[in-house]
Amino acid sequence: MAETEQAEGGAAEAEAGAKPKGKLKLIIAAVGVLVIFGGGAGWFFFLRHHGEEVHAEAPPPKPPAFVELPDMMVNLAGNPGDRIQYLKVKLTLEVKEEKQAELIKPNLPRVTDIFQTYLRELRASDLNGSAGLFRMKEELTRRVNLAVSPNEVSAVLFKEVVVQ
Repeated sequence: MAETEQAEGGAAEAEAGAKPKGKLKLIIAAVGVLVIFGGGAGWFFFLRHHGEEVHAEAPPPKPPAFVELPDMMVNLAGNPGDRIQYLKVKLTLEVKEEKQAELIKPNLPRVTDIFQTYLRELRASDLNGSAGLFRMKEELTRRVNLAVSPNEVSAVLFKEVVVQ
């Protein structure tokens, strides 16, 4: 009897030992299947349409409009007794749309007055180099936007700058 119990116990141990190996194989197979399906789903959602996407084309941007200003010639500020120096500028205002250009034109006398007042305050040393012209351009843009508000000028463009 002891032999039969040992034989039955050995068979039970063999079955218990076989079950974990079978479960391990089942888990590995399930993980493998999930990896394959996950990879396929990832390819389907992310890579399959990658080259085929059709982007909606944006309408071409409207070209900017320009408003010509009359030529301005002003004497620059200086110390008493110094030689008088003059500044001659030709300016153009850049706006986003032609509609804005038409709305700004009635305000051109105000813009010219503001520019004349600012330009007469400058000294020749204020206009030295590209940094001086950049500062002048930024200040003129700021002043014209205050004068034509609520309309907006994108930039003040120099056509000619002469210091004599």
